[in-house]
Amino acid sequence: MLDSIVVTLDGRVHDPDRPLLFADDLAAVRGDGVFETLLVRDGAACAVELHLARLVASAKALDLPVPDAEQWRAVVEQAVGLWATGLQDEGVLRLVLSRGREGGGDPTGYVTVGPLPERVRSAREDGVSVITLDRGYSVDFSSGAPWQLAGAKTLSYATNMAALRHAATLGADDVIYLSSEGRVLEGPRSTVVLERGKTLVTPSVEQGILAGTTVAGLFRVAEADGWTCEHGHVYPADLIAADGVWLVSSVTLAARVTTMNGVTLGRAGLGEPVRAMVDRAVKAAEKQ
Repeated sequence: MLDSIVVTLDGRVHDPDRPLLFADDLAAVRGDGVFETLLVRDGAACAVELHLARLVASAKALDLPVPDAEQWRAVVEQAVGLWATGLQDEGVLRLVLSRGREGGGDPTGYVTVGPLPERVRSAREDGVSVITLDRGYSVDFSSGAPWQLAGAKTLSYATNMAALRHAATLGADDVIYLSSEGRVLEGPRSTVVLERGKTLVTPSVEQGILAGTTVAGLFRVAEADGWTCEHGHVYPADLIAADGVWLVSSVTLAARVTTMNGVTLGRAGLGEPVRAMVDRAVKAAEKQ
């Protein structure tokens, strides 16, 4: 049974228990790079094309060389094939691209596949408790400060991880960020979606948040089923009044928010349609 897979862009398979990066790689010393995380299910990576498109967009935002999509597809297929051969369970696939060594040279690119964390299974089954945290800037800030890279998925995740550790000290599982105006933004590793009747609402990306690939799939499926799907301004009061609140992401998929700042959210007995639509979106994404 394979615990994890590591494949570099040249197609070389590496021992996951041996070092891979140089000590001066800018991924390690500055977090200067981008990444994507995908779900591996039934022997295939989900929504590869959507994630590759976002990897390219993030790389452009950081002035990195534009990734060769065909090269990344080949390495993804190779890594997932090795994973599926050794283990027929869900896995987590990561695409990592850094600027490379501090002294210059080519960018560093590699793919890893590893087991699904236990916290993911728990979040799917039991939901999550969250707290709200102020992100510290206005929704208009990122449009005038593109160097903040608000819409890029960068390796600089120290603040997000600190927010999650802070939530844990308060007994919560996750975080929902708010803007300085008090608008709902996103989670450290997820997109916020609220359910109101047969309407789904998510904060608009123009407010300086990451465009969610799984939410995009969910909205396509929901609209085909007759739901109304909206992007707009969302406030904590909207979450409290909603029939359901979800943290949606590529690996966890749909985690229902059970409480926010100690307040119970949602209506008992609801939620199965949203979970089912996310699952259908993922199945459709396996072909993309």
